[in-house]
Amino acid sequence: MAEGEPNMQRVRHEIPDAYRDMTIDQLAERQVVRYGELEPDWDAFADSQIEGRRRAQYRLIGVGGSGKPDPHALPAGGFTLSMLIVPPGQGGSAHTHEVEEAFVVLEGELTVFFQDETGRQAGNTLGQYEVALCPAGIPHGFVNEGDKDALIQIMIGSGEPGPIGFVDDDIYREEVDRLTSRGRMAAAE
Repeated sequence: MAEGEPNMQRVRHEIPDAYRDMTIDQLAERQVVRYGELEPDWDAFADSQIEGRRRAQYRLIGVGGSGKPDPHALPAGGFTLSMLIVPPGQGGSAHTHEVEEAFVVLEGELTVFFQDETGRQAGNTLGQYEVALCPAGIPHGFVNEGDKDALIQIMIGSGEPGPIGFVDDDIYREEVDRLTSRGRMAAAE
């Protein structure tokens, strides 16, 4: 290799089949989601229509916990990434996932709570750019106790997360029904 010439050796990791035959121009075009092209989905979750739990999802990578396909979202590999608008007084019901879930506050503030088997909750209010990591299997949720919309980013540690494990049995059954109707589950539990 001549001095000043770029090293054009292959990368050290295997390229997934879905990307193997793409040019870098195709990758640069395909691997971008433009916020301005997204529509907020105010009916993404089984509890989204319940007062106190209203929120909208923007799917960026994969379908996220909602299981709803979005033509603008990038295909998921090992995780999903979405954003939520959470109006004041609204939030997400206590739930679990089979993997970790991370919340990042981009605008506003959000109280993230953990819940024990008796229903007791303990939480922390997060401000801009602060993060909460929710371990797999631990009931958690969130509420916007502020006076303006919160914009949060959510990452779930699976490219195809299972149903959201809502603590409330009725909401959980609706969640399973929604995923089943979307072809994401073979049969309701």
